Amino acid sequence: MKLLMLGGTEFVGRAITEDALSRGWDVTVFHRGHHAPPPGTTALHGDRTAPGGLDALAEGEWDLVVDTWGGAPTAVRDSARLLADRVGRYAYISSRSVHAYPARAGLDEDGPLVDGSPDADSVAYAEDKRGAEIAVVDAFADRALLVRAGLILGPYENVGRLPWWLNRTARGGPLPAPGPRDLPLQYVDVRDLAHWTLDAAEAGRGGPYNLVSPTGHATMGSLLEACAKVTGGGAELRWTDPARIEAAGVQPWTELPAWMPEGEMHDHMYGADVTKALAAGLKCRPVGETVADTWAWLQELGGIAPQRPDRPAPGMSAEQESALLGL
Repeated sequence: MKLLMLGGTEFVGRAITEDALSRGWDVTVFHRGHHAPPPGTTALHGDRTAPGGLDALAEGEWDLVVDTWGGAPTAVRDSARLLADRVGRYAYISSRSVHAYPARAGLDEDGPLVDGSPDADSVAYAEDKRGAEIAVVDAFADRALLVRAGLILGPYENVGRLPWWLNRTARGGPLPAPGPRDLPLQYVDVRDLAHWTLDAAEAGRGGPYNLVSPTGHATMGSLLEACAKVTGGGAELRWTDPARIEAAGVQPWTELPAWMPEGEMHDHMYGADVTKALAAGLKCRPVGETVADTWAWLQELGGIAPQRPDRPAPGMSAEQESALLGL
């Protein structure tokens, strides 16, 4: 297989590139040149937001293109149109955020979607992802695979959610843990996402797939206890009632990474029906493996994970922790 990876140097793109290389595929990475791609790839440079930014892709044929773009849909539109006659299939890493809020628990791929346009400049994350989906389908029709990921965790994370919990548990001491302990989570290890995407594309699959673990594959308890264990066991998790968290003004998701209180927000984020992806071969590794491998990678970097410049670094302040602990 010949793969054209649009991106391929960070997080999801890097995991996909490495999985393709492990299969012995011929991988071309198209990126801006800010980070070195994995060894063994062919690099092409360009900026999709600049005039002439796709010139390096004017020639060449590939079996598959994978695209993780999350900005203006016009960038995906232009790429898809340019490649439609020279690429077999187009896999777009989208998001479950394209479902209109609030998505009920148990919603499958056919639920209501936000409005989006392939001709729009950047509007907001959900609308941008939906506009890009439409752009890919317009150009590739049933050759388009839409991978609607939810929370993505694992090595190379440049959003900071799991790295924050790992670094915080490594410091030890009492730590407010957002409850309840058995609150179910849905996420996908970036390597499982990569492997499934390439398998699905190679098998000729098309259309949308919710790509996260089944509900209850992990809980806040299993995630944070794995973090505390792998970082040395010095953290004392103190499970904290959501009402106390709300009263303290600590924000879910951003200041308490990956946590959503039970209710509408939790159902929207962690209630996806993934029957379709499971039937198509999705396999999710244990949460302890994801946590341990992310910690090992983070240790290689001296504990400082890369941080996307367009995303604020997540996590609580020491003052917020003290307030929740009643200190």
